[in-house]
Amino acid sequence: RALPGVGVYTAAAIAAIAFDDPATVVDGNVERVISRLFAVETPLPQSKPELKTLAATLTSEQRPGDYAQAMMDLGATLCSPRSPSCLVCPVEEFCAAHNLRIQNELPRRSPKSARPVRRGASFVAVTEDGCVLLRRRPEKGLLAGMMETPSTAWGENAPLADEALGFAPVEGVWLRMPGGVSHTFTHFQLELDVYRSHVPRDTQLRLAALPEQCRWVRREDVDAEALPTVMRKVLSLAFERPIAGPKVSKRGFLTQ
Repeated sequence: RALPGVGVYTAAAIAAIAFDDPATVVDGNVERVISRLFAVETPLPQSKPELKTLAATLTSEQRPGDYAQAMMDLGATLCSPRSPSCLVCPVEEFCAAHNLRIQNELPRRSPKSARPVRRGASFVAVTEDGCVLLRRRPEKGLLAGMMETPSTAWGENAPLADEALGFAPVEGVWLRMPGGVSHTFTHFQLELDVYRSHVPRDTQLRLAALPEQCRWVRREDVDAEALPTVMRKVLSLAFERPIAGPKVSKRGFLTQ
């Protein structure tokens, strides 16, 4: 457990399978098997402590590695989430859920709460020779060290057009692309307005854009960059249509 990236499940699996220690190995497959064997109707994730306690009552002192692997395999094959193969299951006669005919209903799960929504704006600056401005994200936090198109912070409210312009990496005429980008992270939903501008290669970057973290990348080389999916969506939207035609508003935005 002291090693980085080794959690409770991995540590128990190593102890049981590699060292034959009677550790209780509980992954999602084992949780499903235990919830059906004991007909546990408390929904996940609230039932996790109870399921682990019940699993521990079955952990074998003899050949614990084989037992742990067998339980995981049982959940991965016969005791599947939908339409479990009860007729060929080796523990069918001991399964409380099967005896109650509720195996298809278990394990129950609490309804997921709606993800909070964060909003922001992202800027795609393109030079005449086809280079795109990318910026490296901070080394800590979400998407640490990955590349992005310069963007505002993500918050509850989307910046208005005039506010967003203050975060643009360079002076220019910016077109707001129709539709924007939506991306789901584990704990929140992100909605980004996307702006695009053609700028000279020698344009001076604003200090707020963190120039030391920025570099110009040829468009054909962008795919090789460490770009998160959300930023690939931003670039795809930005290059869907050229900048041409709309009128220029006050403060340098293009109107639709």
